Amino acid sequence: MSEFTRYSRVLLLMVLGLSAGACYGFGTFGFEFHHRYSDPVKQILAVDELPAKGSLEYYSAMIHRDKIIKGRRLAAENDQTPVTFLDGNATYQLSSLGYLHYANVTVGTPALWFLVALDTGSDLFWLPCDCSSCVQSIESPGGPIIEFNIYSPNTSSTSSKVPCSSDKCGQHRKCSSPSSTCPYQVIYLSNGTSSIGVLVEDVLHLTTDDDKTNKPVEAKITFGFVSFTSFVLKSHLAVVENSIGLSSTRHAFCGKIQTGSFLNGAAPNGLFGLGMDNISVPSILAKENVTSNSFSMCFQSDGVGRITFGDKGSSDQGETPINLRQSRPTYNISITQISVGGKTGDLEFDAIFDSGTSFTYLNDPAYTLISET
Repeated sequence: MSEFTRYSRVLLLMVLGLSAGACYGFGTFGFEFHHRYSDPVKQILAVDELPAKGSLEYYSAMIHRDKIIKGRRLAAENDQTPVTFLDGNATYQLSSLGYLHYANVTVGTPALWFLVALDTGSDLFWLPCDCSSCVQSIESPGGPIIEFNIYSPNTSSTSSKVPCSSDKCGQHRKCSSPSSTCPYQVIYLSNGTSSIGVLVEDVLHLTTDDDKTNKPVEAKITFGFVSFTSFVLKSHLAVVENSIGLSSTRHAFCGKIQTGSFLNGAAPNGLFGLGMDNISVPSILAKENVTSNSFSMCFQSDGVGRITFGDKGSSDQGETPINLRQSRPTYNISITQISVGGKTGDLEFDAIFDSGTSFTYLNDPAYTLISET
């Protein structure tokens, strides 16, 4: 440190001490605190425009700013930033596609986008691939035709097939040789609902989602590609044959067979499993230290929502315990009470939160309570 710097700091302290003594005569001084968005500060400094103080919009804006600050603090503590899809965190409920919630995901090199259904009721992420019977396009409610991309490992420079000799392959018994491409089969609980294909590895393109400058993130995932799939969306809890070992760096599924509702409207361009098993994308992102092992989804009444991976929420948020099972865990919660139109029923039962199911399914007596109220 230079002598000039030392001298400057001593002089500054002396000036402050003299000022305090001159003002109050007892070596103390006082000052007022003002919030950065208070009226006195607004008169002095240029700050962001806010809605009228006291309005609902004003408090919503303040809460949003608090959550941003808290989120940045949590991210700094864990050195992990929330991420979302490259095209943004928006999700959309589409009545023309089974009333499911969809998002655009970007996969491969060069990057291609896919309109995938978001499914908390299953673990696997699969895309239609090299299909002869896959849905190529749909007519949107407004009339224009939407052309779908079909994934092909042969056209992506970052794609590689998973061989049967890999520890990522969970269906060795179905392999003709160790060098064969690892197959997979997912059987859903709905009638005639299944997905059959092979395992591949490729890049899932993401971006940071922390209200700062968005930075691209490339995550290696394993997914399935399907060229033919059988699907009827009702309550599709995935049953995966011998797939527990598919927990490696970049798991994805290339689907080769599609039938049923996959061809008739529901999830025609892929399914994004958000389950709790180690083969789901959230689990893979956490294992690869891309972000924290959590995600959030928000669905609004107008059908527009958002999804973020690594979002830990706020410390004062409400929580619902999950009933965890060691084998094939799901988002299973305990219901203790139902209230409809002022009528309350103290009913206890377990239910699964499944965003891949279009409607709520209840057994009696819960169903009777709601339907007759």
